[in-house]
Amino acid sequence: MDFELNSEQAAFQQTARDFAAHEFAPHAALWDRDKIFPVEALRKAAALGFGGIYVAEDVGGSDLARFDAALIFEALASACASTSAYLSIHNMASWMVDAYGDDAQRRRWLPGLCSMDLLASYCLTEPGSGSDAAALKTRAVRDGDDYVLNGSKAFISGAGSTDLYVTMVRTGAAGPGGITCLAIEKDSSGLSFGAQENKLGWHSQPTAMVNFEDCRVPVANRIGDEGEGFRIAMAGLDGGRINIAACSLGAAAASMEIAREHLLVREQFGRKLADFQALQFKLADMATELAAARLMIYNAAAKLDAKTPDATQACAMAKRFATDAGFNVCNDALQLLGGYGYLMDHPVERHLRDLRVHQILEGTNEIMRVIIARGLLHD
Repeated sequence: MDFELNSEQAAFQQTARDFAAHEFAPHAALWDRDKIFPVEALRKAAALGFGGIYVAEDVGGSDLARFDAALIFEALASACASTSAYLSIHNMASWMVDAYGDDAQRRRWLPGLCSMDLLASYCLTEPGSGSDAAALKTRAVRDGDDYVLNGSKAFISGAGSTDLYVTMVRTGAAGPGGITCLAIEKDSSGLSFGAQENKLGWHSQPTAMVNFEDCRVPVANRIGDEGEGFRIAMAGLDGGRINIAACSLGAAAASMEIAREHLLVREQFGRKLADFQALQFKLADMATELAAARLMIYNAAAKLDAKTPDATQACAMAKRFATDAGFNVCNDALQLLGGYGYLMDHPVERHLRDLRVHQILEGTNEIMRVIIARGLLHD
């Protein structure tokens, strides 16, 4: 399998790197400190085609492949994993509308989503159903041309600041077959939001509960048919897992580079740190882990693009490995920096805090093991 980039891929990878260096990196520490959701920076990213990376061109998307998206998210996350991760979620929700929505829905929402004049959130998790997503309880009851919703969603990125909530609700019996997907607009009657969560990381994107109290949503906002919601949700998560893995890779690689540069200039005991074999070996292991993670991400993206039968398993493997490796590499980079790494003067501690949640969201890494094992033993 050849992962050499063609000229077009190399060009947009470099564009993403340059954008991250000029638009994300100078401001990321401030966004983190003051909990700023950088909407204007996101819209600048969208102007480069990053608001609808794998959305069709007829509604303003870039129509790129999942492999291409992985290159972009790795590059962007080298400067700010938190903002890049929100961009991934926005792309995932937009893709669901593009892939499963009807023509009227696509033309109604996707031009704005691709330009990021409209921002999207993805609502699956609930207070009582995290890993057991098929147990969700938010209920939607048909009432004429509307659904009436009651329930809550938890840990929703963008909640309260975004415009469209791609939401999984229960319209039928218990289990995955009773779940339906609705696109819920921010001004819907009965829609409200909880207080902003105080988080370890991901400070540049808001996170809150989404509450539905007799919330009326037109049937015309249903994405796909009744009962298709769980399948849509899981299809979206395959790509989301690749993106989050790529975000971990980008931030970890940036952290390793900071540590490498530190080893070359810092002296202790009359020698540069780079001359100590124990630290050389540590850096070598970090580089090896990230190289393996990158290949797993590329492999999973290629399988998802090709729609191979084992694509879901490959996405789970890449997400599990890359997010674990990414956090560990950030932790090792902080250790190599010593006390300096613990200071907010350096971005490594921010990368560490931002990457920790990647081992939890888009399916915990324990659930990734469940998916992998299921493929090995039952499929």
